Amino acid sequence: MMHLSYCTNVHPAEDLAGVVQQLDRFAGPARRRAGLDVVGVGLWLPAELAAQLATSAADRAVLRAALERNGLEVRTLNAFPYSAFHAEVVKLDVYSPDWTNSARLDFTIDCARVLADLLPEGAEGSISTLPLGWRTGWDAASDDAATRALVTLVDELRAIHSQTGHRIRLAIEPEPGCRLDTVDDVVDWLAARLDRIDPEFVGVCLDTCHLAVSFADPVEAVRRIRDAGLHVVKVQASAALHVDAPADPSARRAIAEFVEKRYLHQTRERRPDGDAAAVDDLPEALAALPGDGPWRVHFHVPLHHIPAPPLQSTTDVLRAAVEAVVQTGRADIPVHLDVETYTWSVLPGPPVDLTEGIAAELIWAERELRSALSARPSPDARTPTHDEPEVAR
Repeated sequence: MMHLSYCTNVHPAEDLAGVVQQLDRFAGPARRRAGLDVVGVGLWLPAELAAQLATSAADRAVLRAALERNGLEVRTLNAFPYSAFHAEVVKLDVYSPDWTNSARLDFTIDCARVLADLLPEGAEGSISTLPLGWRTGWDAASDDAATRALVTLVDELRAIHSQTGHRIRLAIEPEPGCRLDTVDDVVDWLAARLDRIDPEFVGVCLDTCHLAVSFADPVEAVRRIRDAGLHVVKVQASAALHVDAPADPSARRAIAEFVEKRYLHQTRERRPDGDAAAVDDLPEALAALPGDGPWRVHFHVPLHHIPAPPLQSTTDVLRAAVEAVVQTGRADIPVHLDVETYTWSVLPGPPVDLTEGIAAELIWAERELRSALSARPSPDARTPTHDEPEVAR
């Protein structure tokens, strides 16, 4: 089962009044414009607000009322950005605090407690988080500290499940440049710790922009997760920029339009041998990468938007990943499909109507991705063995 939502990290609100206002001003109207009876919101709660809501039933009631009057539901939270996600410059700050810092654990526990109180009756939830931290300065001691933190988190998630009946899973989101850069990295890291980090409470968030930037095969990536005994519990529906011939002057001019100072735009160039040359931001790519092979740029472009040639969008990776998740996922684990385009404010060109943009993305997702839910195993498919996950039904 897959549940559609859009991620509210596109909005800059940092307090309860601001979050309520963004639901009234954008989420509710976007739902109505998209013609949907109910829309999910993948809430982003800054750390200070998450702590406030975790300890205040009255404040959670205010938030719940705003959701209900706008025809919205919550099944997933985005706990990757800790705070100030719309600061003038974010860049590497989005990876702090990392999973070696107790503040990251406290924030995630607060988010889990809030989510447990917002979930529909009988529903399971997910919380996406950063891939441990940025790679620079990360060492074996950092791995040990992060492992201990996730073990503690699993204990807390078990307790929440026992107390509320809601199972909430952490979804680790690989991202270029981080300690867990690719799907292979997160699979290897978690698979080595299955005796300590329970895969029934910790799985993978598949951000399809990040997946595309890594030039990974989406079907193979999903297969690797499944074969390791892990689960995709959240898909962040997102698209990267692709350019076939980045050495061409017109292509360089087109991609340079996406240079901006707020967010990091990791760029990869595919080499003839299949490996990728990696740089950490788009200006560096324009200065240092030769452009001998195609580029993928970590810039979340709206799902329904078709870039002007010579630029392209990687929505083909998104479609293939969603279909693979639906076909191979375990039937009893819901997957939360969260549209995550947070870059509207830094897109080149004139400002856009955000409500219309969100509605257009939801309509696109309903049309282009929901068809994957009709996939069924063939009638002669054999029954999985005890160590093979069942396909989605």
